Amino acid sequence: MARPIWTGVLTFGLVTLPVGLYTATEDHTVHFHQLQRGTSDRIRNKRVNERTGKEVGSDRIVKGYELDEGEYVVVEPEELEEIAPGRSKVIDLAGFVDLRRVEPVYFDRTYYVGPRGTEYAQVYELMRAALDRSDKAGIATLTMRGKEYLTALRAQPDVLVLHTLHWADEVRDPADVVPELPERRAKSGSKELRTAEQLIDALTIDWDPADYHDTYAERVERLVAAKRKGEGVVGEPAPPEATNVIDLMEALSRSVEQSRSRGGKDSSGKGGRKDGGGKRAVGREQPAGPKRKERKEPEERKERTEDLTALSKAELYERASAAGVPGRSKMTREQLVEALGGSGAAA
Repeated sequence: MARPIWTGVLTFGLVTLPVGLYTATEDHTVHFHQLQRGTSDRIRNKRVNERTGKEVGSDRIVKGYELDEGEYVVVEPEELEEIAPGRSKVIDLAGFVDLRRVEPVYFDRTYYVGPRGTEYAQVYELMRAALDRSDKAGIATLTMRGKEYLTALRAQPDVLVLHTLHWADEVRDPADVVPELPERRAKSGSKELRTAEQLIDALTIDWDPADYHDTYAERVERLVAAKRKGEGVVGEPAPPEATNVIDLMEALSRSVEQSRSRGGKDSSGKGGRKDGGGKRAVGREQPAGPKRKERKEPEERKERTEDLTALSKAELYERASAAGVPGRSKMTREQLVEALGGSGAAA
């Protein structure tokens, strides 16, 4: 089981709940080392003096805030420690807000919140259920790793979730960063707007995050496996050229008809959701949370002719891709062996 990255108490009025924070996400990016071409020698980065080019030890490095070009104010570690936020172990829910009022741009990282013992399960579930029924988020500040965070506590079907939020001055105004933003000129009764809404309705699907996966990471794994075997790699087809849309209304209408002719299915062949003859769904839907992994046993095991434990992770991943093993991009080498059939697989 994972260890909490932070432990403390969650306060809710006069209620106190000992909790721990657990990282909710992980990175499945394929990582590479830097090597000198033609060798297996690793490249290392060193801290050097920009002026002299000489390496500088970590004990000789200080923090400097630039006032003007070449002019700095040096800040010592002890001075930063004196003004750092205290080692607070409390998440004090100061208030609750409607979840729909918190714009997604403010969300940063996500953590699962768990009770620090079975004796607190009743209090934990009470708080989770109350937040879930109210559809609100508790707002609090959190001190962690010498930094203060603004946070939002919300409920998922099985767990409390804490999101760190960006401070207001960290979020950019779109008008300052996006050039040539159009004004809000779309008329509510225009035919184009109604047709665009029909297209959105026709393409509406049920949200299931498991339907989507990182195809680029999978292609990188296949590339590594192919190069290890000395095989060539077939590149991906070029993306289609942009359509020169002359008549917006015609393009929208054709898109609606095309989606209807497919029976409301998306590109993966899954049917889209229809709510009362195309009407918008009323009420609050429970967001799709992470699903517990279930491994289906094959109906019959084929003769095992090869020991999978002798294969590299890249080769195992290539087999898993061909077999359509779900969740393969996040699996360890041992998990790939197990998913492909244990110690062996059919050739």
